[in-house]
Amino acid sequence: MRRRAFTLIELLVVIAIIAVLMAILMPSLKRAREQARSLHCRSNVRTLCMAWFMYKDENDNRLVSGETPTAPVSPQNMAWVTIPPNAGSSTVEAKKEYIKDGLLWPYVREIEAYRCPSDRRKNSPYHLNAYRTYSIAGGMAGMPDTNGWEILPCRNYTDIKQPATKYVFLAECEPRGYNMGSWVMYPKRHEWVDPFAIWHRDDTSTLGYADGHAEMQRWRSRGLIEWNLQALHEPQSFSFYRAPADDEEMEDFEVMWKGYAYRQLQ
Repeated sequence: MRRRAFTLIELLVVIAIIAVLMAILMPSLKRAREQARSLHCRSNVRTLCMAWFMYKDENDNRLVSGETPTAPVSPQNMAWVTIPPNAGSSTVEAKKEYIKDGLLWPYVREIEAYRCPSDRRKNSPYHLNAYRTYSIAGGMAGMPDTNGWEILPCRNYTDIKQPATKYVFLAECEPRGYNMGSWVMYPKRHEWVDPFAIWHRDDTSTLGYADGHAEMQRWRSRGLIEWNLQALHEPQSFSFYRAPADDEEMEDFEVMWKGYAYRQLQ
């Protein structure tokens, strides 16, 4: 019995149908993949929060330093992570090894927990050697008591007012190719200082709080989002320090200021 083959027209129709189905399914698949990565990111932040908790429990409620000293580091200046010399040009593997020298490593021995799976810096020519996604907020023992900052940071867990509302960890995207120091803002003068990372849904960042929970923060202001994305895509022209430009951005600022821990305003 002779089999009937597809005609060219029928074949083109099949290909067209497959193309249409792919066009319909791909956005859904992309959203599902990003949702899974978002869940992974929150899991990472919760893991780091638990490590942060365990450290303070074993150190008389003293908070781990949120700064990022450059190696070599003396015992008096140890922090949650350290960074290698010449961090901007150091390899990813070097950055991983110096994370392991930090004070939180004994509590979370999973190097992947320090990086969001949606961290897009690996696709940027300006951030090729970046690895660690998360930073500690400056008010959580992340800055010195001097140098002109507007706050005195918390040093002990008892310094934190309403821990469930105060964030410890957040995703950051430094324009220098690695996250240096802690994430800071100027609350009194209403000014952003450091950019944060927007890896999820193009308008959302991950925050981890002092009671151990993590959540996603969605930004309202398009201007603020563009400023942060500039740190990723155009770091050579990025400018630290930014005043809220409109009412929506002021609402975003107030959200972050409400969650920014401090011991005392200066």
